[in-house]
Amino acid sequence: MARPSRSKEIETALLQAVASHPRDLVGMVAAQLGLSSARITNEVRSLVAQGYLAKAGSTRPTYSLGHNRRFEHTYRREGLAEHLVWQENLLPLLRDVPRNVLDIAQHGVTEMVNNAIDHSDATSIIVGMDLRDGHLSLTVADDGIGIFRKISRALQLPDERLALLELSKGKFTTDPQRHSGEGVFFTSRMFDDFQIISGGLAFDHAEKRTDMLIDIDSAPKAGTLVRMAISTTSTRTASEVFKEYSSGPDDYAFAKTIVPVRLVQIGDENLVSRSQAKRVLQRVEKFRHVVFDFEGILTIGQAFADEIFRVFALAHPEVELIATHAVPEVQQMIRRAEVARDETAANSL
Repeated sequence: MARPSRSKEIETALLQAVASHPRDLVGMVAAQLGLSSARITNEVRSLVAQGYLAKAGSTRPTYSLGHNRRFEHTYRREGLAEHLVWQENLLPLLRDVPRNVLDIAQHGVTEMVNNAIDHSDATSIIVGMDLRDGHLSLTVADDGIGIFRKISRALQLPDERLALLELSKGKFTTDPQRHSGEGVFFTSRMFDDFQIISGGLAFDHAEKRTDMLIDIDSAPKAGTLVRMAISTTSTRTASEVFKEYSSGPDDYAFAKTIVPVRLVQIGDENLVSRSQAKRVLQRVEKFRHVVFDFEGILTIGQAFADEIFRVFALAHPEVELIATHAVPEVQQMIRRAEVARDETAANSL
């Protein structure tokens, strides 16, 4: 993992120190980093021009945080505590962000840093933040094994692309004793945009859009990068997201999931077989309500539909199965399987 540039180090020191050293900012950071005042002054000018610092006065200027904020720091994974990253480094720069957005940012940072600490086998973790013109972006990167590789090994998947499907469903973790498997699922739905990049693949979730799989040939093959973004004018709250996928107003169990069916496809294959359907169905019995999102799927085979909407449905009557964004041809195949399910159930009485 690349070391941060000297300019990044100076920038981080300035933005962290300005609240407590508004009048002696240049001299204090120069002494702290062992650099000349002229070098620090150049960085201050750049940050003022970009809106990350504000300057009052000219002879003996006073500095404060600007309307934009930025932070980046590399931590050693060993001994790192995610709540301290938030409280000590990020929260002081974001206190004037609306409470609902602040809560979402805290959830995202602490969940993703904790994932990197507990699962990545990394040596270093980089946390970044950029608040610019009402748009908050957060990044968490590590130099570890890679999230998709780790999931595919744990589930013995034939292709790392299928790991994205398991992440999209939720309730999956490689360490069930310490994790519920809810972190990525709920975090992805709190932000306007959420992306995980690892091993040349990207899991991309955006508000009001089906989860996507993207091949990125230029991406580093090692480690994992998580990107999260949200508008500071967003009215979304963390509690609303939890409630949307819970089982009821008085029961906050993680009971509902949305399965983007197209993530089960490897390459250009058509969805026709029972084995493909079983990929889709893996672990969905853990939920009470399962929404199969068929966006982007133009056709499915009889065996594929039958395995989900007859065989699985009969074996798990307690699980509600819902299909959305299905084109007429897909709807017809699903309906055939549902009719066969009802006939099978009637004949068994």
